[in-house]
Amino acid sequence: MLHIFFLLPLLLSASHASVNDFCVADLKGPDGPSGYPCKPPAKVTTHDFVYAGLAAEGSTANIINAAVTPAFVAQFPGLNGLGLSAARLDLAPGGVIPLHTHPGASELLIVTEGLVTAGFIASDNSVYVKKLSKGQLFILPQGLLHFQLSYGKRKAVAYAVFSSSNPGLQILDFALFASNFSSSLITQTTFLDPEQVKKLKSVLGGSG
Repeated sequence: MLHIFFLLPLLLSASHASVNDFCVADLKGPDGPSGYPCKPPAKVTTHDFVYAGLAAEGSTANIINAAVTPAFVAQFPGLNGLGLSAARLDLAPGGVIPLHTHPGASELLIVTEGLVTAGFIASDNSVYVKKLSKGQLFILPQGLLHFQLSYGKRKAVAYAVFSSSNPGLQILDFALFASNFSSSLITQTTFLDPEQVKKLKSVLGGSG
């Protein structure tokens, strides 16, 4: 009987620990380095831990013949503070996700349909590329330039799992040619021909 009195405070404290098990994002609050503020626990429901946004195929009717549908914390508030998120990649034949980085996360790519070529460039400029088929996985380390593209005559579908609820994204081509980055500076820093820079800016909508 005496043991029960010793255990009772521990049991009571454990019953209140669930408020720290998760922190469903209150998207009305600011997004800081540690994530969004927490939704009041009394307002959290099962629906906060379910997301169906990756069920639908993304539109590939665009310049890259591909679509990325994110399930980051902004779309799926239940991920807040849990250190993971996901995305769906739809690639039409010839579709490509151009060279890009995720500053805040490593990526695990899982091919579920079709054929995908994926690769990354390490900081020593070593290049790692692999042709992937259904069921194969590929690791893309945090912060490194990487890409995915379909090969073959069929569409491809893959899912990416990230080690952050908000992995960030910067696409190299868009950063250079869809921005107001000065064309003369791009020419000097990339060694590209000025006419090629002008052409790419006209295609992607950049200025400067």
